[in-house]
Amino acid sequence: MVEISNGVYSLRVNHFNRKLFDALIPLPDGTSYNSYLVIGTKYTVLLDTADPEKRDLFLDYLKEINKIDFVVAHHAEQDHSGLIPVVLDKYPQCKVLTNEKCADLLKTHLHIKDERIVLIKDGEKMDIGGKTLEFVFIPWVHWPETFATYLHEDRILFPCDFFGSHLATDEVYSTPEMVYEPMKRYYAEIMMPFSANIKSNLEKISKFEIKTICPSHGPIHNNVNFPIDCYKKWSFGELENKVSVLYVSMHNSTYMMVDRLISKLNDYGVMVEKLNLEDADLGRVAMSLVDSKTVVIATPTVLGGPHPKAIYAAYLFSLLRPRTKNLAVMFSYGWGGKTVEFLSGVLSNSKAELIGQVGIKGMPNDDAYKLIDTLAREISEKHLKVGAANK
Repeated sequence: MVEISNGVYSLRVNHFNRKLFDALIPLPDGTSYNSYLVIGTKYTVLLDTADPEKRDLFLDYLKEINKIDFVVAHHAEQDHSGLIPVVLDKYPQCKVLTNEKCADLLKTHLHIKDERIVLIKDGEKMDIGGKTLEFVFIPWVHWPETFATYLHEDRILFPCDFFGSHLATDEVYSTPEMVYEPMKRYYAEIMMPFSANIKSNLEKISKFEIKTICPSHGPIHNNVNFPIDCYKKWSFGELENKVSVLYVSMHNSTYMMVDRLISKLNDYGVMVEKLNLEDADLGRVAMSLVDSKTVVIATPTVLGGPHPKAIYAAYLFSLLRPRTKNLAVMFSYGWGGKTVEFLSGVLSNSKAELIGQVGIKGMPNDDAYKLIDTLAREISEKHLKVGAANK
C-alpha cells in the first residue's frame, strides 16, 4: 500500500501482461485495477476492489488490513467489483455501500445478498470519523450506475473510470507525458460514446475543490487540471482540421486512391491520419476518431460488398459515436456491388453527413483521379466552413 494522504492508501494491482480488455480493446501498456482505503476514527472504508483474475495479489493487500467496515462499489463491472465477495467473506461485518442501480447489478452479476448492501443517495455524506465522504452520481461514464466519492478533508476525488488510463506502471502519480496517450486511448475506446454526458458530469464535480484525482485505472493525477482539460477538449472542444482515412486494399487500386486523396488534402493544408485496417490497432483507430472532423472509409469490393475489415471499422465508428462532422466513402470494384449501400446501413446511426462517394472500376485512371480531387476539395471546403463556424 502507498499512503497518498493522511489515512488514505492506494492499493494498485498492476496487470502488465494483459493484452485485451473485454476481449476487444488492445492494451499495449497493460492496465491496473485501483482500489483505495480510507481510514477514519469510526470506520475503515475500501473503495472498489480488483479484477478476479488478480485475486491473490489483491489478497496480499488485505493481509495488512484488520478491519473493513464498508466497501464502496462505484461501478458494477467486474474489474472493479469482482472481488467484493472475497472482501465480504473475509470481513463478516462489512457492508457494501452503493446506489440502487448498482445494487441491482451486483445482485445479478455477483449474487450479493440484500442484507450486505446499504444504499446511498446522490449528494449523501458520510462521517467516518475525522473524514467525510460525499457520494456524487456521475451516470454514463461509462455505465448508468456509476458514481464518484469525494473526500472533503483531503480534497480527493475518487471518480471510478472517469479520467482513467489503461496503463500498468509502478509510478504512483501521472505526468502529462506519461499518461496523455494511454488516457486518450482509454477515452476513445470507453468514454467517447458518452461524450454528451461528460459535459454535465464535469459540471457536477466542478463544485468541489479537488487536489487529487484517484481513478480506478492508471496512475493518480495530482495535476488535476490536465485530465479535466483533456476531457473538455475531447468531449466538447473544437475538432481538429484533420481527416482520418481508414482503408484496406487487396490489389493496390484502393491504396492508389487513398494516396491521391491524401496528397490533395495535404495540398489544401488538411492534416491526415492514415490507418491501414489490414493490421490496425483498433485502439489507435478509435483515438484517431476522437478529434477528426472528417472520416473517409476506403475499401475494395469483396463478393459484392465492402471488405470485412472495412465493415468492422464502420461498425466500430457507429458504436463509438465520435463527434465527426463529415463522412466519405471510396471503393474500388471489379464488376459491381453495393458497397456504399452496405456501409450506409452500418453507419445509419451516425450524425455525420455523408459528403461524398467515389467508386472506381479497376485501377484508377486520370478520370478517376479527377473524382478523387473533387472529393478532396469538398472535404477541405467543409473544414473551412466548420472552422469559421467554431470561431
